[in-house]
Amino acid sequence: MIGMPSGTRVWLVAGHTDMRKGFDGLAALVQTALVENPFCGHVFVFRGRRGDILKVLWFDGQGLLLLAKRLERGRFIWPQATSGKVSLTPAQLSMLLEGIDWRMPARTNFGTHQPELAA
Repeated sequence: MIGMPSGTRVWLVAGHTDMRKGFDGLAALVQTALVENPFCGHVFVFRGRRGDILKVLWFDGQGLLLLAKRLERGRFIWPQATSGKVSLTPAQLSMLLEGIDWRMPARTNFGTHQPELAA
């Protein structure tokens, strides 16, 4: 995905969205359903009913970007909420776009040293 400035907020739009919507329809949904300004620089992520298509709406300071991704197999992990929004970190967004379960990612233990095995 295109690099976002630090401090950019990422919002999943809960529920299902009509994936026929384009720039204007999704921007209107951000304004009415979320009571947010689609031109504020936040990233808004929408998922279709089947769960295999995502659309991402983002204002980069010059214009709106509309990105779409369709999985060939599987579904994007989505919150159970049917309305409102869910905040994600940019790292969680990257996982979501890769088809990884972003809700409970496994972290490695950087602070622990594993003893080497004797040969």
